[in-house]
Amino acid sequence: MARVLLVEDDIKLSRLVKEFLERHGYEIDIEERGDRAVDRILHETPDMVILDVMLPGIDGFEVCRRVRSIYKNPILMLTARGEEADELVGLELGADDYMAKPVKPQLLLARIKTRLRRSQGHDSAIRQIRTGSMFIDADRRIISIDEHFLDLTTAEFDMLWFLVCHAGEVVTRDQISHGLRGYEWDGLDRSIDLNVSRLRKKIGDDGRRPERIRSIRGTGYMWVLD
Repeated sequence: MARVLLVEDDIKLSRLVKEFLERHGYEIDIEERGDRAVDRILHETPDMVILDVMLPGIDGFEVCRRVRSIYKNPILMLTARGEEADELVGLELGADDYMAKPVKPQLLLARIKTRLRRSQGHDSAIRQIRTGSMFIDADRRIISIDEHFLDLTTAEFDMLWFLVCHAGEVVTRDQISHGLRGYEWDGLDRSIDLNVSRLRKKIGDDGRRPERIRSIRGTGYMWVLD
C-alpha cells in the first residue's frame, strides 16, 4: 500500500481526496501547514507528496525547494493557480507534475498511479543500461558518468530513462507525455521541454550543441546512439 502525504489546508477538499484515494488502496496522511510538511516529508519519507501551493506557514513552492535535494519520491503540485508561470516555478523547483484545481478525481488517480509506477521501477524488463561513459540502474534509480553519481529528480530520471530506452528513435512530445504521465500532450505544456533542459545541464550536454539529447524541430527529441 503506497503512502501519500497530502499537504492541503482546505479541510473539506483534503477529506474528499483522502476518502477517494483510500477507496483505491492508498494510505493517505494529511498535513495542513507548509512548515510542518517539510519535517514530515523528510522524516516520514512518503511514497508520494501531493502538495498545494497556497499554504499557511510557508507556501508549497518553498516546501518543494527545501525538501527536493533530499526527498527523491514524486511531488505532484495541486493548486488553484493555473497560470503557466506558476507551473514553471514548481517544475524548476523539482516538482514532478502539476495539476490545477478543480481536478477530476479519476485524472488525479491516473497521475498518481503513473508517477508511483515510474518511481518504484515497474515499467521495463531492462533495468540497467550503459551508454558511452554513462551507467543507469533503473531499480536503484541511480545514474553515473565516469563513475561520478548524478543527483536527478524523479521527473529528470524518468525523462532520461525514457529517452535512453528509445535511443536512436525520434520521440514526440505526445509519446513522452503518454509514456511518462499516461495522458496526451496538450500542445501547450512546456514541462517536457523544461525537464529536458534541466536534464541536459546535469549530464553536461550543451543545449546549444547537444551531443546526447538532440532536439527535433517541431516534433520532440532523440537520444543519440553512441
